[in-house]
This record gives sequence, structure tokens and C-alpha cells, in this order.
Amino acid sequence: MKTLLKGGSVVSSSGIKAWDVLMEEGKIAAAGENLPLPRGSAGSREGEDVEVVDVSGKLLFPGFIDAHTHFDLHVAGTVTADDFYTGTKAAIRGGTTTIVDFATQYPGETLKEGLANWHKKAEGRCSCDYGFHMSITDWNPQASREIDDMAKAGVTSYKLYMTYDTQVDDKTIYQILKRLKEVKGIAGVHCENSGMIAALQEEAVKEGRMGVLSHPQTRPFQAEAEAIQRLLRLAQVAKAPVIVVHLTCAEGLREIQAARMRGQEVFAETCPQYLLMDDSLYGLPGFDGARYVIAPPLRKKLDQEILWKGLNEEAIQTVSTDHCSFTLGQKELGLSDFRKIPGGMPGVETRGILMYSEGVKKGRISCAQMCRLLSENPAKLYGMYPKKGVIAPGSDGDIVVMDPEAEDVITAGDQIQNVDYAPFDGLKVKGRIETVFLRGQKVVEGRQVVRELAGRYVSRGTYCL
Repeated sequence: MKTLLKGGSVVSSSGIKAWDVLMEEGKIAAAGENLPLPRGSAGSREGEDVEVVDVSGKLLFPGFIDAHTHFDLHVAGTVTADDFYTGTKAAIRGGTTTIVDFATQYPGETLKEGLANWHKKAEGRCSCDYGFHMSITDWNPQASREIDDMAKAGVTSYKLYMTYDTQVDDKTIYQILKRLKEVKGIAGVHCENSGMIAALQEEAVKEGRMGVLSHPQTRPFQAEAEAIQRLLRLAQVAKAPVIVVHLTCAEGLREIQAARMRGQEVFAETCPQYLLMDDSLYGLPGFDGARYVIAPPLRKKLDQEILWKGLNEEAIQTVSTDHCSFTLGQKELGLSDFRKIPGGMPGVETRGILMYSEGVKKGRISCAQMCRLLSENPAKLYGMYPKKGVIAPGSDGDIVVMDPEAEDVITAGDQIQNVDYAPFDGLKVKGRIETVFLRGQKVVEGRQVVRELAGRYVSRGTYCL
């Protein structure tokens, strides 16, 4: 089956071109001006071997890639509300055709066991393509040897935590970075100073400050900025590249820019919540602020402005979601103790339209920059380019068809992600993701998922950004 998209505007990292796109056998067969109708076409109707789709007035983006999701994760005494079935279905509706989740090696497990556990969670349950980072929590000689096996299995990126019960110490971070450099692997790191947070939490408990507001107060920007600085000095000595994930604050970005001035290879990721929300939400009446409890927490409006500037100046390379969803009932696990509020928010369904409406339409970034941030850069950084991340001959037929002038309102009732609230509930957005193709198959039409469980595992190579 061939599909010809006629009359649209293809978005790439270099700009927008009035191109048609032909897809065949799951791949982009051709992209260019006024492509001829293939044999067997019948206007906009389905012909013998081709379907012609009129996308006049629409923008065609390469399928979005979300390289930071947490589906079916046991954490904080519960399990995330979205598993791979609901999470990837929500992702594909929002234009995300590939996610990279976090396989986790828990203490006492091998890396192979951790990866196998996540394959069991995801296999046969995904509506978009998927890959895995490997979260390392137990570094030892066997784990070091298994790095070669991970590369053969298509896992070339890793996650390290500088806080939580999964954290690794500075010595271990250095050793892991050195080892990953040998195979051109790369680590994304959650940067917060664990000791500072613990001390501040002890103070809050002693003073009886057990409400939601103590969450941001005990995880200040200094905890993030210090950990970023420390990570980057470790990486400098190891002579290894690193990714700072979910960057939230101006001070953290300054540390990253200082490392680049020293000649270091540092990549940065931020998320829509840090671009569009601030810490005033933690002061909402009652327990409502708990729905915005994430780590690192939301910061100030000035931090939002600095992060947008960082995106515009390409100091930040990717925008992911850190989708880690919980219902309001699950959030109430911390009703009497802020430390027990499950940290995380949903986001995989709305990222694309938020970045278009709040970014492109408001002049903060261009369409080409949005393409880089959501498609091309993550494809390159996580070893999927040019298979993913670009509309070009030979690439996968992953395409997002967007109406740039349609208007909608984000509501909790109009979502697939398995939660009973929407962080951006009531926000008016401009732009609408109408149709999504995954490897040439139409999986979303009229904003509805029309084909489920079409996702495949993506074996990834090394980064090339």
C-alpha cells in the first residue's frame, strides 16, 4: 500500500517546504514538490495500490520522539497510572511516534534482567514505537561487562540518579561515565543534591511543615544547580559526554554553559511543565497543589523565561515530558506527609500541541526549532537518526499532520492518558494534531486513535548529535 500526502508543508530543521510525501512499505519513498500521482491512484479515494490524502494547509512534522517517559513504574509505594498500553496510546494521539522509557536494574539484578523485565512490560502493548534507556543502580564488575551486551541489544543510553533510593555516588558516576565512553554510550542524569534535600526535609518535619509547600522548599534550585556542577566536573575528568535531564532553572543552565565553555560535550533536556508552570501552584487551596509535585519541582517565572531563551538559542537540545502519571487518589498517599506524595505528572499526550501553541505561535521558537527539539535532536541524541526524526527518503513513515489554525481547549475529559486530572486543564491552544502515521500506517485520524498496538521495539545505535 502506498500513501501520497498532497498539498502540505513539510517541516524540517532547516525550515518549511511545500512538499508532497510518498510513503511505501512503511518508509518515506519520496518527498518533494508536486510529486506525480502513483499508478492506481483515484483522487482522494483509495485506489488499487495507493491512497492520496489531501493535506492542503497542514504542517507535516516528523513523528515526535519523547525520550523521557515512566510507564508501569513501581515507585513511592504505588505504580504509575499509565502502563505501556495507555501511555503509548496517549502518546500516539499526541503525535509522539516513538518513546524511550527507562528499564531499571534494581539492586541485586543484572542489567540483562532489568532489560528483560521492561521488555515483558512493553511487548505487544505499545501503540507507538519504543526503546529503552538502562537505569543503573548497582554498579559492579558484571554490570560493567554487560555494557557490551546492552549495546548489542540496542540500548546505548543510560540513566543515573543523584538522589532517591536508586542514587549512585560520585565515585560510581565517574566509573560509569568512563566505561560508557569506551562504547560511545551516554548517560542522562537526574541532578539534585541528595544530602541537601535530606537535611531540609528533616528541618521541615521537625518544624511540623508537612504540607505540599514543603516539597519545593526542600528541593531548592541550589540543590539542582550544585548537582549539575558536580556531575559536569566528574564528566570533565572522565572526558565523557553527559545529558542533564529535566533542567528546570537558570542556575543549572549557567553551569551547563560554563562546562561547554571549557570544551565539554553536554546536552540538556527540559519539559513543558518547566516552561509553562511555576511554583505558585504549590500554594493552591487544600491539597490541589499535590498534582504538581514533581522532582525537580516547578521554579519561578524568571526560570521559564531563561529556559525558553535557552531553547531559542539552542542551548537546550530536547524537550521531553518526564511523563510519570498518578491519579489524584494516588497523590493522596502524601496527604499528611509531603515526602510521600508520588512525584510526577502526565504529559505525553499534550507535549506536541503545547510546544506549537505556546512556543511557535507565541514566537518563542520557530517551526524548524520545534522540529529539532521534538524530532531531529532526540533521534540523533538517542541513536535513531535518520531512521527517525526526519521526513526524507528511506526514513520511517512517521508523520504528524497538524492543522496550524485550529483551536482547542485542553480538558481532563478529553484525554487518553490514564489520569483523572489534566495539568493544563482549561488552557486554550492553537493548532491541532489531526492525523498521525506510524511507519506508513494511519494510526490517528480525526484526533482519534484508529489503530492500536502497532508499536515495535527500536534497537538504537550511538548518539550523533
